Amino acid sequence: MPELTVITGGTERKITFPGGLPLRKILEGAGLLVRSGCTGNGACGLCLVKVEKGNDGNLTKNERLLLSASQINEHIRMACQMAPQGDLSIRIIDEGAKSAWRELPQESGRPITAKSGQGTGTASPGKTFGLAVDLGTTHISFSVWDMAQGKRVFGRAGLNPQSRFGSDIITRLTAASESPEKARIMGRLPLEAINGALADGCAENRMHPADIRHVRFVGNTPMLALLTCSSPAALLRPDQWTRPFDCAAADAPVFAAALGIHQQASVKAVLPFAGFVGSDLLAGVLATGLMSAPGSLLMDFGTNSEIALWDGTTLWVTSAAGGPAFEGYGIRCGMPAGPGAIFRASRRLDGGGVDFHVTGGVRARGICGSGLVDLIASLCVTGELAANGKFTGGITSYPVQEKDPAICLYKPDVDMFQRAKAATGAGVRILLEMAGINAGRLNRVCICGDFGRNLNVANAQRIGLLPDVMPGKVEICGNTALAGCEDVLLSLRKAQELEQIRKRASIVNLSRAPRFEDFFLDGLYLRPIPDGNP
Repeated sequence: MPELTVITGGTERKITFPGGLPLRKILEGAGLLVRSGCTGNGACGLCLVKVEKGNDGNLTKNERLLLSASQINEHIRMACQMAPQGDLSIRIIDEGAKSAWRELPQESGRPITAKSGQGTGTASPGKTFGLAVDLGTTHISFSVWDMAQGKRVFGRAGLNPQSRFGSDIITRLTAASESPEKARIMGRLPLEAINGALADGCAENRMHPADIRHVRFVGNTPMLALLTCSSPAALLRPDQWTRPFDCAAADAPVFAAALGIHQQASVKAVLPFAGFVGSDLLAGVLATGLMSAPGSLLMDFGTNSEIALWDGTTLWVTSAAGGPAFEGYGIRCGMPAGPGAIFRASRRLDGGGVDFHVTGGVRARGICGSGLVDLIASLCVTGELAANGKFTGGITSYPVQEKDPAICLYKPDVDMFQRAKAATGAGVRILLEMAGINAGRLNRVCICGDFGRNLNVANAQRIGLLPDVMPGKVEICGNTALAGCEDVLLSLRKAQELEQIRKRASIVNLSRAPRFEDFFLDGLYLRPIPDGNP
C-alpha cells in the first residue's frame, strides 16, 4: 500500500493507506485531525494541507472556488477534496481542535465560594456532589458542586468534539440522520470528553467521580437531541421547530456509566422549550433574573443564537441560525476564543496597521468572534470597509498581522459575519415589534455566552450587532446557561421557578415572521440598528 508522510507540530508520521480514500478520512483514521467546519463535502474550505512531495492530482471545483491564487501556487490543498493514490508527503497547516479542557473562567456560572482547583478539602465518604453541564454547539462547560455546602469544587470548559461532524447544527443533524451508528457516535462523544476531564478534575480535588450522584444538562435542543439520540432527524423539519421536544436522559444508568460517576446517579436533561429554543436559554433567563423588569432583552450569541425579551407580561423567545461566525468558525483566519486568539483589535487611524490583544499572551494564531467585531467596526470607521460589507480602494482582503499573511480578513469572511449579524438582528427586531417596544427604550440588554466575554459594546453597536442603547444598560453576563443549570442542580425552588418561566414564554418562529426578510436585508448593512422599524 502507498505511504503517507504527515508533518504536524514539528513531528513526522508515516501512515500506509488504501488508495481512493479522501485524505481527510485517512488522517482521521490515524487519529490526526485537521481543522474543519463541514462534514467533508468541501463547503468550508478550512481543512488545509500543504503538499510537500508526491502527486496530489488535480484541483477540484470547490478548491478553485475557495483557495486563493497564492495558496494554489504554494501547493495548498483541501484534505477532503483530494484522494491520494501513491506515496505522498503533506504538512497539516492547522490542526483540528482536540477536546482540550481548561479551568472554568472565574466569572462563569454562579458566584464561586470555593476556588476552582483547591477543592473543599472535605470529600469524605457519603458526601454528595453534583454535576452541572452546559452542552453547546462549539463549547462544553461543566462544574462540580458540593451539594450540602453549596460550593463549587472545580469547573472545566472545552470544545465539543462533535465538531468533526460539522461546525453548525444543521450539518450535524443531517449527519446523524444518515445512520443510527453516526447518531450513536455523536451522542457518545461529549460524554467521553466530559468523562476524561471529570476524572482529571476529581483527582486534583481529592474526590472520586463516583461521589457524583446528581447531574443536570442544559443545552440547545439539537445538542440535547444528539446527546440522547432523541430523533434528531425530526429537528430538520420546520413544523417541529415550535413544538415541545422531549429529549430527557431516560436511561440514566447508561449516562452514568459513560460519565464514570455513581451508577445510581440521577441524570436529567432540563427539557428545552421547543425545537430550536433550548433549555440553555431558559436557564439564562433564570440566572439573569430577566423577568424582574419589563423591557429586558437577553441575547446568547452562538452558532444558534437564542433571544428572549420580557415585556412585563410575556417572555418572547426565538432563535436565529446565525452560523458559526460568532464562534470563529467559517472565517479563514478564525478560531474559537482560546490561547492564540485575537480577541481585541483596532485599526490605527494613522494607517500603521492593526493593534491587537491575544488570549494567553502567546503568538497570534487567528481571530475569534469579539476580535472580528472590533476589526470590522474599525475598518468601517476608517472607510476601508463600506456599509455594504465591500472593501474600498480596490482591495479584496485586509491583513490583520503584516508578518503573518495567514491572518487576513477576506470578503467572504465579512459576508459570513454580515449574515450572522443580520439573522440575529432580525430576531431582535421581530421580538421588539411583537412586544411593542422600541430598541432605544430597552431597560436591560444581557449579553450571554463566551462570545460576549470580551465584546466591545460600542463597536458592536456601531455595526448593528447590539441595539443602540446607553452603554450602562448593556450587561456582559458570561455563561448564564451554566449558571442557570447550577441553580436547578442546587435548588428545588429554582427548578420550580424555571418551570414558571417556561409557562410565561411564547415562541416566535422567524421563518414564518412576515417581516423577517425585510429586517434581515436591512441588517446586512454594517450600521446601527434603528430605534424604530423600517
